Amino acid sequence: MSAQLVGQYDPAMTGYMAETQELYREVFQTRNDATLLVDGTSRAGIEAAFVSLIEPGDKVLVPIFGRFGHLLREIAERCGAEVHMLEREWGTVYPPSEIEAALASVKPKLLAIVHGDTATTVKQPLDELGALAHRYGALLYTDVTASLGGNTFLVDEWGIDASTAGLQKCLAGPSGSSPITLSDAAVQVINARKSVEAGIRVEGDAVRSDPIRSNYFDLAQILDYWGPKRLNHHTEATTMLFGARECARILVEETMEAAVERHRLHGTAMVAGVVGLGLELFGDQSNRMNNIVAVRIPDGIDDARARAAMVADYGIEIGTSFGPMAGKFWRIGTMGYNARRDTVLMTLAALEQLLRRGGVPVTPGSGVDAALESYGG
Repeated sequence: MSAQLVGQYDPAMTGYMAETQELYREVFQTRNDATLLVDGTSRAGIEAAFVSLIEPGDKVLVPIFGRFGHLLREIAERCGAEVHMLEREWGTVYPPSEIEAALASVKPKLLAIVHGDTATTVKQPLDELGALAHRYGALLYTDVTASLGGNTFLVDEWGIDASTAGLQKCLAGPSGSSPITLSDAAVQVINARKSVEAGIRVEGDAVRSDPIRSNYFDLAQILDYWGPKRLNHHTEATTMLFGARECARILVEETMEAAVERHRLHGTAMVAGVVGLGLELFGDQSNRMNNIVAVRIPDGIDDARARAAMVADYGIEIGTSFGPMAGKFWRIGTMGYNARRDTVLMTLAALEQLLRRGGVPVTPGSGVDAALESYGG
């Protein structure tokens, strides 16, 4: 990202855009032509997908199992959707039968669900949901901000129509760019709403009285910006594109299978270590994300002071939680560049000292020893 600035229509930049699209097809495990970047953090990708797919009055089904399901509901409502929700206890996921029953009852245009919710650290199995959504005439959208790159995610094989992510989790980059991929069916819905803005419109361009309600996040125009037309819709964040391209290049060089396995290996070692320290895990461990674990904060430990001490004394940041878990659980990530053996062991060693100084009885070395045993010695 410190490379010399290049203009958005420089021949080199248009080449970089095409390279970036192909790299993210590998990351998403898809051959979708409509695979590109939305300029903005991961929430920008969600908003672009929703405002472009949803017309006011459309039915949207949102199964919620954590904080970010509530975010999908909120954005869909702001798009004017008639939102139907399912809700489960945080830390659990939906059996396909429960979602199928709601699809049959609601008959939505869009089924929108989070893959991995970092608030709860669990991931929703998606392999059956695409076929179920299509059986009832719905498109399937999923938010993979927290899971992409560290957990198996197969857009084409699972029949996912729209998916968005961010760079700051397992893709190991800075926030500021949102990769997105769209199936042909999703593109067809979006292009049926196309209305080219007056200042760049030419004869024959589509014009609608009820266009997509956001100009900046109008995927019908953004697709033409990234396509052969190179529609002058907005100024591409070229430096951010360099960063997003590099995130994907490194992952593809590693291979997606190896990246997922790396996150599984180090995530499993972190789980073994916190259990070795005597901490209580949260959530359905059979559906835990590879890249994050939640643990109950021991009695007598002040959440904010403990996390501040981890940063001040060791340069390690662990997360608090949200909603019903706020102040009760820590969330410890092992993702992206930090999915490494040394960061796992250092975090566990620091956490042990923090707990001991806070009066929690901990066997010296128990966390690190358990992680080393998980690694095989």
